[in-house]
Amino acid sequence: MSSDSTTVSLVLGSGGARGLAHIGVIQWLGENGYTIRSIAGASIGALVGGIYAASKLDIYAQWVSALERMHVLRLLDPTIGSSGLFKGERVISVLRELIGDCAIEDLPIAFTAVATDLDSGQEVWLRNGKLFDAIRASMATPLVFTAVRQGDRTLVDGAVVNPVPIAPTLDDATELTVAVALSGAPEARLLPPQSAALVDDNSYSRRFRSFVDSRRRVREPKRPSRGLIDVAFVSMQAMQDTIARLRLSAYSPDVMIEIPRNACGFFEFWRAEELIALGRARAAQAFAQLER
Repeated sequence: MSSDSTTVSLVLGSGGARGLAHIGVIQWLGENGYTIRSIAGASIGALVGGIYAASKLDIYAQWVSALERMHVLRLLDPTIGSSGLFKGERVISVLRELIGDCAIEDLPIAFTAVATDLDSGQEVWLRNGKLFDAIRASMATPLVFTAVRQGDRTLVDGAVVNPVPIAPTLDDATELTVAVALSGAPEARLLPPQSAALVDDNSYSRRFRSFVDSRRRVREPKRPSRGLIDVAFVSMQAMQDTIARLRLSAYSPDVMIEIPRNACGFFEFWRAEELIALGRARAAQAFAQLER
């Protein structure tokens, strides 16, 4: 640690696979003279932040960068008649084996995973106990992953009440508070390149679409219909964006790094390399604006 480095409290927001951009932000900070002393995160922010606090982010980055689409699907464990589509235990089990578990209070960096008490609606700060128990509770996205029972409380995703949780860092004795929000304005250049490649380059896909189009007897609707899950995700995103804006108006960070919300889909973890690169680029832009 350099004696003249700038100390940082880092706040990592929620947003599914877009949260892999957090890795790039952390890498950029470390390479440019910033020392992270404290981390607060919700959902994917808690996952990436907790793994960094355990000094294992390089291992996780290598692992997630090697994932392909089928690997991601195999990490999902469907459930029936429960509070979510997936149990969420398979991926946590894999990460426990990869990273190793520990007590939050033993971490070399102060860490807070933010969850929501489903019964009271209150924000819950998880600052002790097993690291991956806290991460699992923080990332229990409603409808997607089942809720987590801890003692007398039923916990779900912290993003339900605080998608970019700055409040846990307010008492930190650091020089800068840096927040990473994953709900920035959509950008035209960030349309999913891999999805486009599958459509443009796969001759089978082209033939299939041509076959279907040639047999349509009714006019296509002007707007594509949305399925149940799509409507749920878009609705949650809209609510979380509103909550985030209200929270950030009360607690403004020194540096805000925004990742466009159309950077990738919720489950597109196979796009790690481009998302990490995006995080690095957006961190550089945000700090360049700060200097100006």
